[in-house]
Amino acid sequence: MASVLNISAYLFTHIADPADLRPVLHARATAAGLKGTILLAEEGINLFLAGDADAVRGFVAELRGDPRFAALTAKESWSEAQPFGRMLVKVKREIIRMDHPTIRPHAGRAPAVAPATLRRWLDSGSDDEGREVVLLDTRNAFEVDYGSFDGAVDWRIERFTQFPDAATAAAADLAGKTVVSYCTGGIRCEKAAIYLREVGVDAYQLDGGILGYFEHVGGDHWSGECFVFDEREALTPALLPRPAADA
Repeated sequence: MASVLNISAYLFTHIADPADLRPVLHARATAAGLKGTILLAEEGINLFLAGDADAVRGFVAELRGDPRFAALTAKESWSEAQPFGRMLVKVKREIIRMDHPTIRPHAGRAPAVAPATLRRWLDSGSDDEGREVVLLDTRNAFEVDYGSFDGAVDWRIERFTQFPDAATAAAADLAGKTVVSYCTGGIRCEKAAIYLREVGVDAYQLDGGILGYFEHVGGDHWSGECFVFDEREALTPALLPRPAADA
């Protein structure tokens, strides 16, 4: 029976002192017996943690006690073994690198589409106004190869810093359509949607990303698995590690 709770969470929020916060969070997570990675930057926090369920949820609850992180939400999944080898807390220039400092999600998000709404649009073949819906995968090409939404646009990027140039080049082709950007947990598509709107695309972000869609909707309109950056490698739409025989 799976007994290790895994969470992924991020929040764009201004952190004036990420370097000072790093040892505090490292000590707190280590004391709780957790393993994983926490990224800190002035633009926010991004974390992947695993451990005893009470310890993981307690860590998140304590983190939310800080007003800067009160809106943090975590996506949960389970595994039989600890998928991380150690506990790391790193300070970065960005919690997800895009190299476009004017894209500041904590100053204002792009509109988000709930998983259930997206499924309804895909079921009907158009959004609520009858416009064509384009699903845009903002992940790296190797991640897309594990699985994706049916018919999604994939620009075969190798790293997220290539996304802005690809988006600018494709902006004219996306005009007049409802574009829903998506990624694993929401962090990349949040930045992506803001950039797309800046170049004139009517873009939305999938709230909670692929994992949020799996949690609330399941695998409708999805083929394959979702790559994750830990030893589980990929998750099925049931949020379970891929079967060992397929590894």
